Amino acid sequence: MRPTMQLTLDASGPLNEQVARALRAAMADGRLAPGSRLPSSRTLAADLAVSRNTVLLACEQLRVERLVVTRPGAGLFVAGVPARPAARRRGGPVAPQSAYAARLRALGPVTLAAGPTPHRYDLQYGEPLLNPPLAAAWGAALATAAAHTDTRYAHAQGLPELREAVCGHLARWRGVVAHPDDVVIVSGAQQALALAARVLLDAGDGVAVEDPHYQMAHQALEAHGARITSVRTDTLGIVVPDIPVESRLIHVTPAHQFPSGVTMSPSRRAALLRHAAAHGAWVFEDDCDGELGHGERPVPALRAADRHDRVVHVGSFSKTMFPSLRLGYMVCPAGLRRDFVRAKQLDDLGCPAVAQAAMAALVSRGAFDRHLRKSMAELRKRRVALLSGLARHAAGHVQVAATTAAMHVVGWLPHLDAAGAGRLLVAARARGLGLHLISPYYRTPPSHPGLLLGYAGLSPVQIAAATDLLGQCLRDAA
Repeated sequence: MRPTMQLTLDASGPLNEQVARALRAAMADGRLAPGSRLPSSRTLAADLAVSRNTVLLACEQLRVERLVVTRPGAGLFVAGVPARPAARRRGGPVAPQSAYAARLRALGPVTLAAGPTPHRYDLQYGEPLLNPPLAAAWGAALATAAAHTDTRYAHAQGLPELREAVCGHLARWRGVVAHPDDVVIVSGAQQALALAARVLLDAGDGVAVEDPHYQMAHQALEAHGARITSVRTDTLGIVVPDIPVESRLIHVTPAHQFPSGVTMSPSRRAALLRHAAAHGAWVFEDDCDGELGHGERPVPALRAADRHDRVVHVGSFSKTMFPSLRLGYMVCPAGLRRDFVRAKQLDDLGCPAVAQAAMAALVSRGAFDRHLRKSMAELRKRRVALLSGLARHAAGHVQVAATTAAMHVVGWLPHLDAAGAGRLLVAARARGLGLHLISPYYRTPPSHPGLLLGYAGLSPVQIAAATDLLGQCLRDAA
């Protein structure tokens, strides 16, 4: 039987003093944290091969020293730690262990909004749209899947039933005709991009990304060692003639360019596909919110128009369901399918089978389609609330870009410079309002500061209050 706690007696002096010293050492190095419960005297006596009375004497000494306290009916608990500082562990080597690690360090910290917001109202992009009925349906689907899913390793490519359900979903919502063999289930778009980098790129290969861009996509490619060119975008999407001909991979967000929200025009899509075919480039289509939007008719995915099989299409349930799901899919060109499956297998052996089975059930039974329609209706209400609030409280101070993006709008600040935008954020924070600048997403700075105004995580009533606060902050900053 393994001991409850690793304690070593030093063979110096009476046994009860040795036990007391061992417990003090455990408190000092963190094995017994303040407030934690000590093992029972019988357990400690058995672990240390001493009498119970020896342990009781040691614990009494610690109690006299006020290092432990007694809680009636519960036992002994650590009250504090000795005054001397705990021994510091030696740090690891300073030098990076690989070229990849060196590139990671050069990138600096990766920023991603996670956990509860510190603000009363936070206009943060990427906050989930809370849907209690969806949570109940997901819980029921998980329970059923847990009872019926094979407990052995699932195939790295993904459960057949989910891959088949994905194909049906793509045909209905994105105009993409795919076979289940073309689909690989991944843990979100970020893993899909990491796999694409490994399969398609060597360090030093050229990659074209949009400017502005999604920061973590840029960082993932940079960490891989890609030679990145930021290509400007305009109101029609990426400017194709600016894409270097040596780019082996082109990363785009055609449905809603992030963060500008622009939908790539049909002419630009055709030009991009011609460029990829002519120069042997691969196109990574990030379509994570392609189902959601505010246009009269959603534009089909870029993959739907691909006649040369150059597009790697990526979608994510994490965006349309909730971020913590970490489940998505990629549609692979036929010549790359086996490589992507093998790369996925070596990365993590495959996504959790129970979650895959639950998601397959929601999609195949129509529950996911109903959720998407309800989400679009609710997002429209919140968008209207935001635009109405901006018109009422920030007219003349914020210029809203005309886009069809589903969960955010871009608000330009034509009367503020960078310093004024900084004051705006400080004033907003003081009032409990979270605001977020768009400038970090640009390689070439925009002519005016702007805000990325996400609204999915707030109700219409909360959005009305947030825009009221924003108006007050704008007047203060001006």
